[in-house]
Amino acid sequence: MQKLRLRYAKRGRLRFTSHRDIARTFERALRRAGVPMAYSQGFSPHPKVSWVGAAPTGVASEAEYVEVSVVDRVDPDALRAALDAVLPPGLDVLEVVESSGGTLPERIEASAWRVELPGVSPEELAEAAAALMAAASVQVERLTKDGKKVVDVRPAIVSAQVEAPPAAHSSDAGHDARDLSQPCGILVTVVRQTTPTVRPDDVLSALRVVADLVPPVPAKATRMAQGRLDDDGGLVDPLAPDRAAEV
Repeated sequence: MQKLRLRYAKRGRLRFTSHRDIARTFERALRRAGVPMAYSQGFSPHPKVSWVGAAPTGVASEAEYVEVSVVDRVDPDALRAALDAVLPPGLDVLEVVESSGGTLPERIEASAWRVELPGVSPEELAEAAAALMAAASVQVERLTKDGKKVVDVRPAIVSAQVEAPPAAHSSDAGHDARDLSQPCGILVTVVRQTTPTVRPDDVLSALRVVADLVPPVPAKATRMAQGRLDDDGGLVDPLAPDRAAEV
């Protein structure tokens, strides 16, 4: 049995697709591509597909991960091309590597997010981000199926920096181009994957708590990377050990 690790992107309108629907789409694509999947034992066998930390509905991502097990060896590059040919536009397989052992979740402890806030100037956003990082605790309300819950999101936030958009910026690889006549601050934040999970909308709620920052239109969040934290607060690529083993 061979285990393969895939990094894929969720772009454009597909950011509004639930993880359950994406999982179903992937399983259909694996069948259409003729991938020799390994199946679980039991009365109702299922393909051996393991998802790692799926992004919430409504946000885009350039760094989603899934593991698949196959019964016959396949070429990783051929698998990437075959899946990309049958998946819908906006669900794009970026890389496939063969597992070198260990588990993928143990290599992932944080995410880097890029959040666009149309209508908010970079200067205003920078002041709010500084207030957030200076706070020892930031309690925000989250609506759950059991009602409202208060969560301290500050311990999960590793860093929060602001960058100004380039002159001809558009998000989601060509979709949803913003109005260049309006200011748009961009927050780049690294967030630990804690329990409960702290999501981009929780970070925005924290900015509202510490600085009364309320974007006039909905923000657009994209997960740019996942991995383990290094000594400088950056992220280590979780597929790096697998690539190294292939050399």
